[in-house]
Amino acid sequence: MTEQNEKNCLNCNRTDEQVPLLHLTFKNETKYICPQCLPVLIHKIHLIADKLPGVEIAPDAAH
Repeated sequence: MTEQNEKNCLNCNRTDEQVPLLHLTFKNETKYICPQCLPVLIHKIHLIADKLPGVEIAPDAAH
């Protein structure tokens, strides 16, 4: 987040003035993500791992 009160999607950086944001916490830090970027958090977390220092990235499951 760029300011204390400003809420931005951690992936696309849009604000809560532009899109709805979902609140999440990670390592006692508040983060926000918009519904459009939620699949990135779920399925492609490696793309935003730099914005979540310390996140564990699970290896792809064998199908």
